[in-house]
Amino acid sequence: MTRTDIAFLLADAADEVEIGIAPVQAVMRGGRRRRARRWAVAAATTLVLAGSTGALAVTGLPGDGHGDRRTNVAHPPSSPEARHVYEPQMTELSRGRHKGKSWYVDIQVWGAPRDEGEASRQLASMDEWGLHPAVDKPAQVVGKISYFVTMKYGSDSPQQILFDSVEKLDRPSGTDLESGSLPLDKAGDGPAGDRLVVGAVAKTAREVTCYWKNGTTSVARTGPVTYNHNIPAPAIVPAEGYPAANWFVCAAPEGTTYQTAEVTK
Repeated sequence: MTRTDIAFLLADAADEVEIGIAPVQAVMRGGRRRRARRWAVAAATTLVLAGSTGALAVTGLPGDGHGDRRTNVAHPPSSPEARHVYEPQMTELSRGRHKGKSWYVDIQVWGAPRDEGEASRQLASMDEWGLHPAVDKPAQVVGKISYFVTMKYGSDSPQQILFDSVEKLDRPSGTDLESGSLPLDKAGDGPAGDRLVVGAVAKTAREVTCYWKNGTTSVARTGPVTYNHNIPAPAIVPAEGYPAANWFVCAAPEGTTYQTAEVTK
């Protein structure tokens, strides 16, 4: 059993507890950059990409105008543990039930190793979690943040949906949307039966509409996440360790599949 399996089992146990309204904290960070997104997607999924654009923003240090006072500068954490190199920051993006079984979508964000020693130990830890980055040697993740979006359905092992290792996280803007879709039940839905869509949007996005092939829609919004018997309504949420974008998950109703998704506000 991998570390990810254990994490999902704990989430499954928590599913038995009735939850009220949970606040979602918006995380706003300055700075933008342009970079081509490379998302590796599981073989059974369909990748939908919308181009990202942005401009580099430079911000100065805060000051009060008094030359005789020092400005406190925050230094980045030095230890690999403080940088989350060996243990990821993990956020549940959504959960639900399908054919009597629970499913969960999580994102795990790993800090950037500073040398090959840290990178080698990180890859070993990822393997314990059942995660597999698209690299051949430790040197390929040095100086890079790695993230994995995974889905677990029933007793199946967690499936990687979206994952990448990058020097800087892409920062979408405006109505940019990047997403991947996949079946909830690989055996029952089939290759053309994508019923789950997961994506990232700009921090300013307030609403994402998911369109299904039967003509209906599901809308994910920012704000407090509401639960009905521990099943959250579709929502746009921040992820720990991923300040560049917010994330959303939509699941199609029974009898239909995914068509497209777009930022509508």
